[in-house]
Parts: sequence; structure tokens; C-alpha cells
Amino acid sequence: MHQDTTAEGPATARGAVAIIANRRGELLLHLRDDVPGIAWPGHWSVLGGGCDPGEDPRQAIVRELDEEAGLAVDDLTELFEIRDEHGSGQLVTFFAASWDGDETALPLAEGVELQFLAPEDLEFRTIPPFIRDGINRYLATRPA
Repeated sequence: MHQDTTAEGPATARGAVAIIANRRGELLLHLRDDVPGIAWPGHWSVLGGGCDPGEDPRQAIVRELDEEAGLAVDDLTELFEIRDEHGSGQLVTFFAASWDGDETALPLAEGVELQFLAPEDLEFRTIPPFIRDGINRYLATRPA
């Protein structure tokens, strides 16, 4: 299912992100640094990143959650893939998980802030189009 990440070019670049919800139905979003040279600077996104060479998306998201926020979740479910057409060009695998901790207590290693947000508050945030699409797809299939 996954392409070889060792080939050159954005067509084969892979990434992984996690939509993490708490029991109130809020989603954990990450305000990215506003610095040149990163994809989607200053945007709200979900946690995740690129796959290292030889790493599959599930391994990548487990690593990224730990590296970016010291977060470990037990119930990662693979959802779907979306290409970041207007940013990195990566084919990004979306995962879902639940977590009910205090996001302000997480050791944020990248970015500006982590915050649980209600789905209705997302329309007022600057979110990369492929992430917004993924969140909307997730919300459309989530039980009420």
C-alpha cells in the first residue's frame, strides 16, 4: 500500500498525522512555528510529520507524537491518505486516536502551542487545506 520513501521527489515523499480527540469531542491542534523553511508556518495543524527513510507511516506517527509532544496513545487507527498538494507534496496518512490528558502539560518540542478545540471553532483557524479536508472527513464519519 505504501510507496518506497527512498526514491527522490515529492511524488514518493510520505508523512503521517494524527487526529486526536478527547471525550468532549474536541480535537488536539498544534500551532506551528512561523519561520521560513517549514511547511505551513503559522498554521494550526494536527501533530505529525514526514516519514524517515525506511519508516512506514504508523512508525512515523508514533515517533512524531513522542518527539513533538511526549505523547503516546494506544488506539491509533489508520483512516485514509491525502496528498499535501499545496505544501510539501507528501502523501500523508491520517490516523485517529483518543487522549484525555491536559494538553498544556505536554512537553511541546516544536511549534508554539497545543490546544484542544471544539470542531465548531476550527472554521476560525488558519489550517492547511489538506489538514482541514482530513479533519472534515474524520468528523463526517465520527459517531455523534
